Amino acid sequence: MQRRTFLQTGVLGFLSTRTALASAPAAALASTTARRRGGPLRLNSNENPLGLSPAAQEAVIRGLAEANRYPHAAHRQMVEVLARHHAVAPEQIVLGAGSSEVLQMSVQAFAQQHATFVLAEPTFEDVQSYCEPWQLQLQRVPLRPDHSHDLARMRRIAEGASGPVVVYVCNPNNPTGTLTPGKELDDWIEASTDHVTFLVDEAYFEFAEGTPGFGSASQWIHKRTNVIVTRTFSKVHAMAGLRLGYGLAHSDTAARLRQLQSHNDINCLAMAAAQASLLDQEHLRLSLDTNSKSRLIVESVLQELGLGFLPSCANFVMHEIRGKLPDYIAHMRDAGILVGRPFPPMLGHNRLTLGTPEDMTRFAETLRDFRKRALV
Repeated sequence: MQRRTFLQTGVLGFLSTRTALASAPAAALASTTARRRGGPLRLNSNENPLGLSPAAQEAVIRGLAEANRYPHAAHRQMVEVLARHHAVAPEQIVLGAGSSEVLQMSVQAFAQQHATFVLAEPTFEDVQSYCEPWQLQLQRVPLRPDHSHDLARMRRIAEGASGPVVVYVCNPNNPTGTLTPGKELDDWIEASTDHVTFLVDEAYFEFAEGTPGFGSASQWIHKRTNVIVTRTFSKVHAMAGLRLGYGLAHSDTAARLRQLQSHNDINCLAMAAAQASLLDQEHLRLSLDTNSKSRLIVESVLQELGLGFLPSCANFVMHEIRGKLPDYIAHMRDAGILVGRPFPPMLGHNRLTLGTPEDMTRFAETLRDFRKRALV
């Protein structure tokens, strides 16, 4: 084949493939449960088992045409969309590659001031890991008996510190799935001075919204510079692999965080998917409904077997096990199911991600088999 003919054939082939991708319906590209079941059942990372919404999938395909361009314009548009969605100014939005990057920016913003970080134990580990390179002082406060944040004790520590303090509150908390009453946090924020900054992680906001006692801290960002709220598209929007999250803060605080933001950190496909997903209310309702049905299956089998569990306002359940946690995790892995990692000091419990009802039925059958074999 001559070089010119080869090139023409290759270009035509590429263009036809690109056209086919652009016109393919999202339904044809949706990852079904059967197609994802090539490996173990993954109930270990709090991912949405339904995958991207059809609208988000179509947006990703259309976005491929701009994947060769830097995402400056897309970044501005994403910020404007989120600002309208939350009825805030664009200057109050900070994007990140997942909310974890916004948490990292927040840690770095206070690291040079040698701030003391006050956080619950157990809670999401990333803030602690971001503090470690800076050798910052960490004050870990055990959860209360109801597994909510012990805000009273955290407040005493913060008020007794001599320098700046950052209070990290994950609400609902990961790994427990439990709520900390919004009014308690509001009362503290209202009475606080500027030397205390509240870093409130609301990754599971959509699952908790409307639950009695829950309230978002985002109401404070208009009038207080010491509140940062983080959200993510990783959970209910099923974009854990695309990496997009954001922070909500006073414009002065948001500007401080943006100074630490990596340039062009958000890819254009993630932003295209996010904008489409925000408008796909049907997929949101389906995700929440699926989560509720799956949680009932899990709670039912745990009650049947006499295994305690914490009331969850997220997409996972922290439940009691019998025996040693590493053995339980290994037994589940041998059965083709990946479950949550250890969260000290709760080593008599395991965090279980909620998959589809089909997934959780399989988990329930496996757990019943473990009971017959005296493994739980």
